[in-house]
This record gives sequence, C-alpha cells and structure tokens, in this order.
Amino acid sequence: MAAAQDLEGFATWIEGLIRERGYDIDSPRGGGKSRLADAAGVHRAAITRLLQRHSMPDLETMRRLARVLRVPVREMLVRSGQLTADELPLSPAPAGAAGGGADEPLTLERAAELLGIPAEQREMFVRVAGQFLPENGPAEAPARRRA
Repeated sequence: MAAAQDLEGFATWIEGLIRERGYDIDSPRGGGKSRLADAAGVHRAAITRLLQRHSMPDLETMRRLARVLRVPVREMLVRSGQLTADELPLSPAPAGAAGGGADEPLTLERAAELLGIPAEQREMFVRVAGQFLPENGPAEAPARRRA
C-alpha cells in the first residue's frame, strides 16, 4: 500500500509543479501534457499514466522531467518514494568556495567546477560558454546569476 501512497503524493506534487511552470493540464485541448512531453523528450503516455495515478515514471523519465520542471533529480526521487533523504544525502558545499555563498554570483569558472569539468578543460569551457552571455557583462547575464 505504501507504493500507492507514494504515487498519489508524488502525482499531486508534480501536478502542482507542472501547473506552476505554465503547462495547461486541466483543459482537454490545452495541450499541456503534449508540450511537457515534447519539452522533456518523453512519451505523452508516460505523463498521462502519472497524472492518472496509474504508474510511477522510470528513472530516465524522472530525470528528464526534473530538468524541464527545474527541480533537482534528488527531490524527484525522494518525493516519489524511490529513495529516502537519508539514502541520497545532500553533499555539503566546500567552505569558502567561489560562488558557494548565497550572495555570490555563479561564475563560469565555478559552474565548470560544479559540473565536474576537468581542470585542464575549464578554460575552454569558460571561453565557449562565455560566447553565449550578453556582451554588456556578467551582471546582465542570467546564466551567471546565483541559482
């Protein structure tokens, strides 16, 4: 019975999240399920099965939905009952790390570090990623604002 409770709770949570992100899943012709499925690269049937409380999405579907809905995969896994918070602990940020504080902007250098890009490839990452930022500097660049 715990699995049914997990599915109900998860589906209720994700429905609210889907609506918050602007997907119309309530009106028959709103197209929200199809738009969400297309954005996530999953089958519309997977979205329908979840919203109708028929089945929990698989790990890959959860990963894709997490990206589109802008929530951590960890939160998806814990809320779905697949793992507990104890089984998937948060890793603490290193003390004094650049971009680690709430008031510090995320730099491309710090993003490369957080993404696990090898040190010898970070300069190239910064150069390439920097091409996508506005020319008027990092203060105006959404990608460099704190997360």
